[in-house]
Amino acid sequence: MGASTKQGKEIANESRKIVKSLIDHKTKHLKPEERSIVERIVHSTADPEYADITKMSDDFIKASLKSIQAEEDILTDITMVKAGINSYPGKVKCYINHEKTIDIAKKKGITRAAAAIQVAADHDFEGIVAVGNAPTALYKVIELVNNNGIKVKSVIGVPVGFVGATESKKELTNSDIPYLITKGPKGGTPVAVAAVNSLINTAKD
Repeated sequence: MGASTKQGKEIANESRKIVKSLIDHKTKHLKPEERSIVERIVHSTADPEYADITKMSDDFIKASLKSIQAEEDILTDITMVKAGINSYPGKVKCYINHEKTIDIAKKKGITRAAAAIQVAADHDFEGIVAVGNAPTALYKVIELVNNNGIKVKSVIGVPVGFVGATESKKELTNSDIPYLITKGPKGGTPVAVAAVNSLINTAKD
C-alpha cells in the first residue's frame, strides 16, 4: 500500500485486515489480480461500496499487465492522477497543461481534458489510459479508439460526478476496449491511482 516504515507497514497490514473483513464475501468470485485492485480501491477510499460497483471486463487484467510489463506509457486525464502513480519504470504522461491542449480547447470549444487526449494521440500514445475525473476525456478516448486514432491497450474509466460520469462509463462498457469502471457517479483520483498502482505491483510480482 506504499508504506515504507515499520509503523506505516503495521498500519497498512491492519488496514488490509479490516478491508478483507468488510468485503471478502463480495470478492470471493474474483480473480486474485482483480481482488487486489478492489481491495486497494476500498482501502484508498475507505468506502466498501466500491466492492459492489467496481467492474472489469474479462480481458482487462491480461491486457493491462501485458502493457505494464512492456513498460508502455500510462496516460492520465489530470496531473493529480499522474502524481499518485509510483514505482513505474515506464513513462506516465498527462497533457492537460500542454500549450497545444489549451489551443485546441479554445479553438474547438471543448474541455481541456478532452483536448489533452487528442494531443496524446497526436504524440502517438500507446498504452493504458487512466481517467479519474473528466467524463469528456473518457468520451474522447472512446471516440479516438473507434476511429483508429489512438492505440489504447486498456482504460481505467472512473470519472466522478453527476454530469456525464455514469453515461461515459456505460459507453466504455459497450466498446471493445478492455476496461475497469465504477458504476454510477462515484470515482475520482484515489480510485484511478489505486487501480493503476495495484496493476504495477501485480506486474512486479
